[in-house]
Amino acid sequence: MITMNEQQIMDFYGMDEAIRDVEGVLHSLAAGKVENPIRTVIEFPDRSASVLYMPCADLADGIATNKTVTIFPENPQSNGLPTTQGVVLVTDATDGRHLAMLNASYLTRLRTGAMSGIATRHLSREDASVLCVIGTGGMAYEQALGVLAVRNIREILLFNPTESKAKAFGGRLRTEGRISDEVKLEIVRDVNEAVERADIINCATRSETPVFEGTAIRPGTHVNGVGSYLPHMREVDVEFISRCSKIVVDDLHGVTEEAGELIHADRETGWSFDDLHGELVHLVTGEVPGRESGEEITFFKCVGAAYYDLAVSKGVYRKAEKERRGVQADV
Repeated sequence: MITMNEQQIMDFYGMDEAIRDVEGVLHSLAAGKVENPIRTVIEFPDRSASVLYMPCADLADGIATNKTVTIFPENPQSNGLPTTQGVVLVTDATDGRHLAMLNASYLTRLRTGAMSGIATRHLSREDASVLCVIGTGGMAYEQALGVLAVRNIREILLFNPTESKAKAFGGRLRTEGRISDEVKLEIVRDVNEAVERADIINCATRSETPVFEGTAIRPGTHVNGVGSYLPHMREVDVEFISRCSKIVVDDLHGVTEEAGELIHADRETGWSFDDLHGELVHLVTGEVPGRESGEEITFFKCVGAAYYDLAVSKGVYRKAEKERRGVQADV
């Protein structure tokens, strides 16, 4: 069995490969070759924490995965541990051998960024050049990388309640060479003013109240919402939802159970899940169109699904096996 920690995976597997592998699994999903049982979520309300168990299998490729991920928001302040921790077990579905055990924290962030990148490519304007990042915590960095992979971004607006975190985020983009010196970075204090200036907005918060006013969005803007993942969480308001021309989700079952802003709109307003434009798989296969005009306001809502983890875990295993990476362990 190959074992790999986070740094070992980060050293050789990145955003372009993740986008490619996620698109590949979505084509398998469309062909009916992916088995995706409902994930199990155990909540720990006293810590605002969750443990998720997410099995999946690609029947065409003969690979199964099972991810266990924990989300403990209090960790950074209380014990210095990361908010999100996880592992993925990769299994050969033709003979039952367990092939790899992979750290899942980076892969979870990476596949989510890849999903937003794919959605952004289909739903944002091709000339979009201003990215607004709302929330600069653990999930936000790969979200930015996903957008940078598909659009020529010339200006990035960073908003976070703790300004020092926004500055550190921008510094990381610079020092790791993710953006050139020509890309303008700005720390903003008024989130609605930043939203008014943006072409693309990434929201990666665990907020229980909307993080910007829906009236502030300009026509032609695309929004990625990946932070809220429980029914009581809401990153966007009903005004924004009502103004959207197209709302695309990562997984229909998942959002009906977990996407708080959409659940709220479905229960309390005239909007319903029947109004969704489609799922990400439908954009990738061309079953539904992406952006059709420069004036459309579009929204990609993501809560996660096991087949996205399958995509990147399978990709890492295949490349590690080919390049003889990782540590061989007899378990």
